[in-house]
Amino acid sequence: FRSTAIHPGYGFLSENAAFAEACEAANIAFIGPTPEQLRVFGLKHTARALAKQHGVPMLEGTELLDSLDAALIAGEHVGYPVMLKSTAGGGGIGMRVCRSAAELSESFETVKRLGQNNFSDAGVFIEKYIQRARHLEVQVFGDGRGEVIALGVRDCSVQRRNQKVLEETPAPNLPDGMADELCAAAIKLAKAVNYRSAGTVEFVFDSEAQRFYFLEVNTRLQVEHGVTEQVWGVDLVRWMVALAAGDLPPLSELSQGLKPDGHAIQARLYAEDPGRDFQPSPGLLTAVHFPATDGKQLRIDTWVEAGCEIPPYFDPMIAKVICWAPTRAEAATDLHQALGDSVLYGVETNR
Repeated sequence: FRSTAIHPGYGFLSENAAFAEACEAANIAFIGPTPEQLRVFGLKHTARALAKQHGVPMLEGTELLDSLDAALIAGEHVGYPVMLKSTAGGGGIGMRVCRSAAELSESFETVKRLGQNNFSDAGVFIEKYIQRARHLEVQVFGDGRGEVIALGVRDCSVQRRNQKVLEETPAPNLPDGMADELCAAAIKLAKAVNYRSAGTVEFVFDSEAQRFYFLEVNTRLQVEHGVTEQVWGVDLVRWMVALAAGDLPPLSELSQGLKPDGHAIQARLYAEDPGRDFQPSPGLLTAVHFPATDGKQLRIDTWVEAGCEIPPYFDPMIAKVICWAPTRAEAATDLHQALGDSVLYGVETNR
């Protein structure tokens, strides 16, 4: 038996251009973007350069910084607070808010080391930090030949340590026309590279100025893709597999009659201890019970059952609880109920 295709999920290899090339060299379809697209968007500073070239609104920031001295000069120029970022970071790794030159000096080597250890790239840069910000993102899908569609805007602002905890779509309380502008900017960027497969263009929204700015591109399926699927009635993973197999109908045909319906909210359940600053809580799950799902109003994506060992080596996410309802208020109420009806014993969780 020989594998003919690999879906990389949303782990470390999902955005690894060398892995995608190795798949192609072995005549195995990599179910995701092309290696070139993984490279251009995989590093945040090259993604910023492409966004700037195509007129997508940008936060003030720098190129890669080769020394702490250069970073301190940039910090004064951009103006504190700033975000020091690893260019190759992901999953909230390699990001530090610096509110002064002293904090920047303290964080510089740490962020470089995080980038090197986690992503084999020590490159760092500075970006203006928005104090009252929302994290908005647009789900895109491209056919690799220039056609791209956008499936609405998600709000993923509820985070801890720059990693998402609650995600929802459509993004609530946006100014009129803002969602359309966000989708148009995302499509423009994806079309610029003939984007292939599923991807997400992330933006920061300044709540005070009511403006959005480009953040980064995630060249993969995202953990929160389920809320988009529930609202739009699509199966993004099926689309990805069909596209890689050459069986996907034209996007113009797929998008005909597609429109959002209702509201979906996702809660990520983590094996983390909220009483100890959300530190991971590995151990044996002695009891697991989730409420009955129906595929539409309640969807639970998980890998755990009673007897599962939560290891200390990986991301501690153990389930995604997704509620859909006609309105946001109803979805929130249903999510509260579903979490209340979920039982997880043996490890501390953020339930």
